[in-house]
Amino acid sequence: MATMVPGDSGKPRYLQIAEDLAQQIRAGVLRPGEKVPSESVLMARYAVSQGTARRAVAELRPMGLIDTHHGKGSFVKSRPPVLRKSSDRFRRSHRRAGKAAYLAEAEHAGKAPTVRVLYVGPTEVPGDIAERLGTAPGSQVLARRRLYFSDGTPTEEATSYMPWDVAKDIPELFAENPGGGGIYARLEEHGHVLAEFTETVRARLATKQEAVALSLSPGAPVLHLTRSARVESGRVVEVCDTVMAADQFVLDYRISAED
Repeated sequence: MATMVPGDSGKPRYLQIAEDLAQQIRAGVLRPGEKVPSESVLMARYAVSQGTARRAVAELRPMGLIDTHHGKGSFVKSRPPVLRKSSDRFRRSHRRAGKAAYLAEAEHAGKAPTVRVLYVGPTEVPGDIAERLGTAPGSQVLARRRLYFSDGTPTEEATSYMPWDVAKDIPELFAENPGGGGIYARLEEHGHVLAEFTETVRARLATKQEAVALSLSPGAPVLHLTRSARVESGRVVEVCDTVMAADQFVLDYRISAED
């Protein structure tokens, strides 16, 4: 006998099934790490075609409820999101304690953070980054590209771009490990006192390369965050271009109501 699903009968059948499966996941009927019923099982359970069953499962991916692995099937996600608190993750006290922003935020969320350095060295600055740095497109800058992990799971890939005239005199910036407090601590030690961070965030679908790097399902959503670090003189001394697995993060901002 086919399973009847609750809800507005005016909704397409695949959406009704997706909502039923989502409710089962949130209620713990389908547990974290458990395989989502196959298309054939869903076809029999809900008396629908293969296409309808496939579309229902596909609806669960952008909700951040499942991961799909080619040849293996779809599985209920088992990882809660990391909470990023923009109001405190760049505090100078964290740098003085030897903690870069990612380490501070991950530890705050009870996660075990690790970092894999993918590239450190000179590169031609991309046009959009050049505009933020106030430098000519294609000019040489120092790039630091990293892949960040939380409890062994890749969560974000980030590339920092710094003006060459700033970076060339700070040898630690060319090392895989720039030392306690990260690159912001090194910049401040060399007189580039940070005064302000600005961030631009947009949501989009992951590219193929990003999906591979972050172990995401094809077409999974990501958050694309671009941050500028400005010193007291007003100059931007670093732009960080970051792609994050959208289901792993909550962006929590504190905004002052004062002038």
